[in-house]
Amino acid sequence: MAKYTIQERVRWSDVDAAEIIFYGSYIRFFEFAESEMFRSLGFAYGRMFEELDVWLPRRHIECDFLSAARIDDLLEVSCWVSNIGNTSLALSFEVHRDQALLVTAGYVLVAVDRHSFAKVPIPEKLVLALQGLRG
Repeated sequence: MAKYTIQERVRWSDVDAAEIIFYGSYIRFFEFAESEMFRSLGFAYGRMFEELDVWLPRRHIECDFLSAARIDDLLEVSCWVSNIGNTSLALSFEVHRDQALLVTAGYVLVAVDRHSFAKVPIPEKLVLALQGLRG
């Protein structure tokens, strides 16, 4: 399975008073990995939505926390496409620290028209680009 992986360090703004990562901070790490994955495929968010005339809002997010990360930990955040439907796609994520699995997560994104917000098919150009990162 092809995965797109970034490294990101846990910063002061990511942790609680015990210096353990706040669960909501993982959403930001997932967003970094997702954005960079799309950028690597030629679909930087700054251009993609205008070019394809769609938005990709999240419809569902799930996350399992297996072990805690702490301030200054260097994390590897991996992202891949776990499913492509007609109007939606599923992304999966894993977070590792020193090869230990800390978090698994998944998103469902739905393609919607940028003006009406009505569901639309995922543009074929995007589907083709995502095939290489399909798990």
